[in-house]
Amino acid sequence: MTLPDHLLDILCCPVSHEPLLPLSRDRLKKLNRAIEQGGVETVDHQPVKEPLNAALITRNHKVIYPIVDGIPVLLAERGIGTTQFDEAL
Repeated sequence: MTLPDHLLDILCCPVSHEPLLPLSRDRLKKLNRAIEQGGVETVDHQPVKEPLNAALITRNHKVIYPIVDGIPVLLAERGIGTTQFDEAL
């Protein structure tokens, strides 16, 4: 699911206020592989158990936010910090 450009222009990280970009298909595949292997956590240390169909990432590539049923989940505690991954997403 892709979000319209006019919506992407106004969305930002609720914490850093960094602009958000769609997570590329390749990065989404890497993220979902890591989720399947276990050990991926949200910012509030809850395990991410289900693969994502789509996501947004901050422009500085530090936090990923899931898109669930076409709706971006922009809750600070539901973000997925990228520092937990050995290789860059």
